[in-house]
Amino acid sequence: MLLDRLIGEFDLALRTVAAPACTVRPVPGAEFPDVQLDEQQRQHVVGLMRVNHCGEICAQALYQGQALTSRDPAVREALKGAALQETEHLAWTERRIAELGGRKSLLNPLWYAGSLSLGVLAGVLGDRWNLGFLAETERQVEAHLDGHLDDLPVDDQRSRAIVRQMRDDEIEHAEMAVEFGAAELPQPVKLGMKLAARLMTGTAYRL
Repeated sequence: MLLDRLIGEFDLALRTVAAPACTVRPVPGAEFPDVQLDEQQRQHVVGLMRVNHCGEICAQALYQGQALTSRDPAVREALKGAALQETEHLAWTERRIAELGGRKSLLNPLWYAGSLSLGVLAGVLGDRWNLGFLAETERQVEAHLDGHLDDLPVDDQRSRAIVRQMRDDEIEHAEMAVEFGAAELPQPVKLGMKLAARLMTGTAYRL
């Protein structure tokens, strides 16, 4: 039983990092015509979408690690449901990167491994702290996506629609965590999370 679960988790990790992601919902913004961007704009949008794709790789790993160590079956199911939406985010950002002729981050396996470890640790600390970590992560992601909406070209409605829907989903995930009893994280922990996110986003934008 344990071996089967470990094999399943390893398969999930491989598919997240290496296989094309799938989506059930339509890709946001697919109804808009693609806009002609100059080379500088194109590279910038690719960088932003690569950061978002990398963030979703991290989210998948976090949810996986948190679900592995969560003690509450209801919390585990909620985490798995949120992870399904994050898989759709992977598919949307992956598709947009391809449309723009870009590539995904070369460091995705590294980000996945680090985020999985953090998720396992959060779960070990107990479900209230586990959910608190989730809620704070999603709040920081929401702020990060708001920044991207300010930064993306106004005419690039395809990218903007994807980012808007991702932001709305992240808000729901944070609210879900609070409803399940998320603890408020200490300020130094929040600051550490922001610094780690800044390192990831700055690196993923280029690599």
